[in-house]
Amino acid sequence: MSTTDQFRQSIAAAGLAPHGDLDLAGDGKLQRYRIDGDKAGSRNGWAVMYSHPVMAGAFGSWKTGESHTWCEQRTSKPATPAEQAEMHRQMFAMRAARAAEQANVQATARERAAKLWALAHPATNAHPYLQRKQIGAYGIRQLNGALVIAARDVRGELHTLQFIGADGSKRFLTGGRIVGCYFAIGRPVDSLLLCEGLATASTLHQATGRAVAVAFNCGNLVAVAKALRSKFPALRMIVCADNDFATQGNPGVTHAQAAARTVGGFLAVPKFPEVSA
Repeated sequence: MSTTDQFRQSIAAAGLAPHGDLDLAGDGKLQRYRIDGDKAGSRNGWAVMYSHPVMAGAFGSWKTGESHTWCEQRTSKPATPAEQAEMHRQMFAMRAARAAEQANVQATARERAAKLWALAHPATNAHPYLQRKQIGAYGIRQLNGALVIAARDVRGELHTLQFIGADGSKRFLTGGRIVGCYFAIGRPVDSLLLCEGLATASTLHQATGRAVAVAFNCGNLVAVAKALRSKFPALRMIVCADNDFATQGNPGVTHAQAAARTVGGFLAVPKFPEVSA
């Protein structure tokens, strides 16, 4: 098996195999490609490879935000100091290429988000998802039957959109920035609640009348908590966890605990009756 095939195999093992052929010239240029299983026309995958002094590269997905590195395993003599220096230079160049392309992808997502947000109209409580969850349409919009939720940074800049279908299916614009971005319901007075999803946030707002920030996923709780703490240094912050008691490691509570600790906030965890076997 050639080293190029080994690199392709590593990409496939990470679940990011290309749909069709992927041109890996080993020239250090970042290539974007359609990941197998993604919709036609998408180019969520990216890969970059160098062929000298050893085969090395990096790859990932704009859709998931993941990135991986790969390097040819040499069984002969170890790399010389000059070769090691060149490999370090290449790794720096790969990171720079990825960062530059990511900036372009996020800029495109911001432009598309702004256009779609302008096209959308205010959602009503009649939407099937809102009726099923028994929540109101707080500041969200609707487009082609889907709810549209804006993800903004602490300066109010729109970065991406979340779409929720009538069946509850959720998706984001490809390549849009999520980290540190959130959707806000209400204006904080003396305290601010932080949680993962729209339904939980709307329920909390209806029950308490307090402002709530939606982080969209548990992995974003810490980043959003830190961003909001910088904006509201004196505000009491309460992180309201999703209690994923049926999932190993309970990621909802684990990330919520980390967010509360990071900003000196409080933690609220829902209790559920014990489920008998």
